Amino acid sequence: MAIFVTGSTGYLGSYVVSGLLREHRERVALLVRAKDLEQARRRLWTSLQLHCAWPEFENFLQTRVDLYLGDITLPRLGLSDDAYAQLVADTQSIVHIAASLNRKSAKSCLNVNLRGSLEVLKLAREAHAAHGLVRFSDVSTTAVAGMRSGETVQEDAAIDWDRSDYDPYARTKKFAEHMLHELLPDVPSIVFRPSIVLGDSRFAETTQFDMVRAFALLARLPVLPFNPDWRLDIVPADYVGRAIVELHQRPRVQHGIYHLSSGADSLTYQQIIDHLSLHGRALHPRFVPKWNRTFERAVSALSSTPREWGASGPASLLKVFLPYLCFDTVFDNSRVVSALGDRPVAFTSYATRLLEFAVDHEFKFPYQPWPESAADGGSRVGPAQLEPASAP
Repeated sequence: MAIFVTGSTGYLGSYVVSGLLREHRERVALLVRAKDLEQARRRLWTSLQLHCAWPEFENFLQTRVDLYLGDITLPRLGLSDDAYAQLVADTQSIVHIAASLNRKSAKSCLNVNLRGSLEVLKLAREAHAAHGLVRFSDVSTTAVAGMRSGETVQEDAAIDWDRSDYDPYARTKKFAEHMLHELLPDVPSIVFRPSIVLGDSRFAETTQFDMVRAFALLARLPVLPFNPDWRLDIVPADYVGRAIVELHQRPRVQHGIYHLSSGADSLTYQQIIDHLSLHGRALHPRFVPKWNRTFERAVSALSSTPREWGASGPASLLKVFLPYLCFDTVFDNSRVVSALGDRPVAFTSYATRLLEFAVDHEFKFPYQPWPESAADGGSRVGPAQLEPASAP
């Protein structure tokens, strides 16, 4: 039997998969979009090398990993009949992480976050009918709370169907939670809602740069159009990954929803700026909150300028994240703190080294290539898994 994980080659997925492999004994079954097994293994290596060196990765691949070549947006995950049947038979629990974070594309969010989640839920229903499913864990987002201002949000009060959403990502993730409860009422489930996931409290390296890039752009501005007392609910990825792994694997948990956030410990803009520096130089932007609307309009206008001007890319990035940087809302995390026994590390303790790593590496991770001496093998494969089914 195995833990089936979607989104294993994504940022959060890499934390969850590495945690399951290192801290638990079950096999993990991973759905990877790839044309063949070699490409799937290389994609997985690209994802997991943030967490382990090649010898450890190779051992995991050969002893603990089952690879399925497919796509959650395709019927039956794009798998052949034999591969799908094997996955149903082997799946004892599911961690569903795969999602489109493309906040500008309703189409992408609809396909991945809704149609894709539906296919994963259908697999879960078949596995539960066949032999019983231990648990279904859904990695959602605090963005399901919709448009807020100056609030502290509790888990059970987050979703308000009469409240507007910031973007297609938040809207589709909210409905995906609804589908889980409607379609798997008899399966033990946990919904995890991370807030702003930014960096790792243990080391400077990251492979996720969108939010870091936006933060770096803002940190270098001489004037910030924010209120210095606005709070940012930022949580490190290592805390999020650990919470998902530990709670998913527990026989019983106290709650069905957990905010993976900084909660009441969320820092203000002023506190963050007071602790932030770049290569030894302190950053001292001036806060002018009355310019917020003007700044939003300027960012929107610049995002539509010709690409050759060089302003549309950074402006588009800021346009996507600005709503989440201005809503001064935090998400109560007392449930996860009680469950894990400790609180997330404060962003200020690692923000400077994260920013310096991103800037020094031009917002790129120095990936190591697939070793030329790597053996052609490893990772168990089932019937017809090398040939994913074609979309109808």
